[in-house]
Amino acid sequence: MAAVFLVTLYEYSPLFYIALVSVCFLVTSALVLGWFGLGVPVILRNSEETESSTRVLKKRMRQVKNPFGLEIHDPAAASVTRGVTLTPDCLEDCVLTCYWGCNVQKLHEALQKHVYCFRIKTPQALEDALYNEYLYKQQYFIKKNDKAEKYCQLPEDAQVVDFGPVPRARYPLVALLTLADEEDREIYDIIAMVAVIHVPDESYRLSCRILYQYLLLAQGQYHDLKQLFMSANSSAPSSSDTFPGESSTDRGLLEKAGLAGDEPGLQEENSKDCVVCQNGPVNWVLLPCRHTCLCDGCIKYFQQCPMCRQFVQESFPLCSKKEQDEEESTRV
Repeated sequence: MAAVFLVTLYEYSPLFYIALVSVCFLVTSALVLGWFGLGVPVILRNSEETESSTRVLKKRMRQVKNPFGLEIHDPAAASVTRGVTLTPDCLEDCVLTCYWGCNVQKLHEALQKHVYCFRIKTPQALEDALYNEYLYKQQYFIKKNDKAEKYCQLPEDAQVVDFGPVPRARYPLVALLTLADEEDREIYDIIAMVAVIHVPDESYRLSCRILYQYLLLAQGQYHDLKQLFMSANSSAPSSSDTFPGESSTDRGLLEKAGLAGDEPGLQEENSKDCVVCQNGPVNWVLLPCRHTCLCDGCIKYFQQCPMCRQFVQESFPLCSKKEQDEEESTRV
């Protein structure tokens, strides 16, 4: 009976078409205005709904003290033939071991062995994992808080002027920092640091730089230490500012060899405040782009980085609210 009624209504009455159009209009309006809770453009919602719809994951941070520090003194003067001057800055007595011509594959296998087999706490442990696949080794004892420069150079009888074309089988220089005292290894979570250093030679004359830094933990993990891109006056300069003489051709060759960092060529703002409100202090790091440009008030309104427009997968604060309050009270 109902079917007969609908057929009759469909054939003889325009009310059917009016009802159908009305239903379609209401459903479309509900979807556009977000009545059903579905994802819609943020511009159509108020601030409270926008804040509640943000689903950026916030990483839990654990404070870990890094006892190692390493810098290159006068990178422009460094080369394979002239050597490299390194400036360590360690919180405890350490051992600096430099490996020239370290095998690339063996080094990464050694890092995996640190995770699965044994811990690389000493230079001997790394050498065993490398199977002595390096050309020359130099070692220095570093006193606590001693910032004296250490000069590293290949001997003349090695007769090495470059490390060949890409893809290279050997890193020019690998610097290992380990804790000298056994007691310190029980105190610190980070027990070693491996720095892969590019040194200019006859094939590639790019300025000397630290390409990768790996922090080795006592629990068996290792982490790739990466630079944060901060919108502050104290931020590290971009790659284009640090190495103005670097040509695009050489840069491309270095990238093919896996020796170029993944730093975006983006100029950060010279301001210590949030890039959005220009009022609150910068505190939040956005991942994976690593831009540090938002304050505590603005972080909840952004699912894309305001600097590079990349979608934010995770974020974490540089310091907690409690630490900020303590710092403000100290200033007062």
